[in-house]
Amino acid sequence: MKSSISQSIDGNADRFKEISSYIGANPELGHEEFLAFARLTAELEHHGFQIERGVLDIPTAFIATYDSGKPGPVVAFLAEYDALPELGHACGHHLICMMSIGAAIGLKTVLNETGGSIRVYGTPAEETKGAKVPMAEAGLFKDVDIALMAHPYYAYEKSGESLAMDAIQYEFFGRSAHAAAQPYEGINALDAVIQLFNSINALRQQVKSHARIHGIISEGGKAPNIIPDYAAARFYVRSASRTYTNELVQKVLHCAEGAALQTGCTLKTSFYEFSYDELRTNETLSQVFTEQLFALGVDPKEIQTGQDHGSLDLGNVSTQCPTIHPFVKVVNERHLLHTKEFRDLAMTEPALDSMLFTSKALAFTAYEVLSKPDLLAAIKAEFAASK
Repeated sequence: MKSSISQSIDGNADRFKEISSYIGANPELGHEEFLAFARLTAELEHHGFQIERGVLDIPTAFIATYDSGKPGPVVAFLAEYDALPELGHACGHHLICMMSIGAAIGLKTVLNETGGSIRVYGTPAEETKGAKVPMAEAGLFKDVDIALMAHPYYAYEKSGESLAMDAIQYEFFGRSAHAAAQPYEGINALDAVIQLFNSINALRQQVKSHARIHGIISEGGKAPNIIPDYAAARFYVRSASRTYTNELVQKVLHCAEGAALQTGCTLKTSFYEFSYDELRTNETLSQVFTEQLFALGVDPKEIQTGQDHGSLDLGNVSTQCPTIHPFVKVVNERHLLHTKEFRDLAMTEPALDSMLFTSKALAFTAYEVLSKPDLLAAIKAEFAASK
């Protein structure tokens, strides 16, 4: 049966490469991925998938479904296709989307034997306001048995961990005055922002090693001779768990409240991006994927243990169903994600070949789960225990 999957992916190789290259050459920011959305949904429709467009009123989100009509598990493949400002597809999302779609189309060839159904979730804006967050909140993954995706990289790496994250804006409101003539009439909002940074810097000594708190001054005043009546800072607050992240958010809030009290400003806080939960890798499912890499010829010595790669909206999915997010080698030089060097190499023929290779590994993983009820039971038992 795996030979049927391989034949399907190989038979569509030119189509899949062309679509990936097109998306890579036409980068679109989050929630603006209209060209990618059109090409991806058209391709899935061409292969017999039923498409729900504009999921949750997100114009570039979709769910594509292929149902065998027979009882069985629900397999989800997740597609990302947003680009980075100025850098384009320096995170390889033009490859990610076709890895998942290629896997879904390949797996479709064996679904009459295994039963069950396949879903491809088109999830915009992973780099900012990731659509997986509202999708998870709406319960769109509750009936999914396994969720799979893979991320391009310069090495093979097992699905590991990510950091839970909140994105918070702190706005301070004071009173303007002439900074030389009547400074005593002013209330300096910029002073409050500076106090906030100083307080957070003092806080760092008392946080756990996996915590990350980093921010910018997004508004600091208009001219040196005017005491700023408004200033703002934006921070990411992260840690290895949602519980501890929530604690950190409260501690940073106390820093902001103290800064407002010291300077006489009023404070307003808000979330400027969605909150991400930590990725909870299903180790049983992850091992199945790793075994498929071995079967496809990857040397076990090449596969590294999963590292922390920041924050992912896939973390919110992993609280709903068994999930993996391995990294796969698509370039032969050590270039980090979000760099021009990685972007350029990710558009070359070897990267596109690696994309097809990964589609096979993802589809083979899903086939193993679909065809082995005991394996699925073990995956679900681990997931239940993790909750």
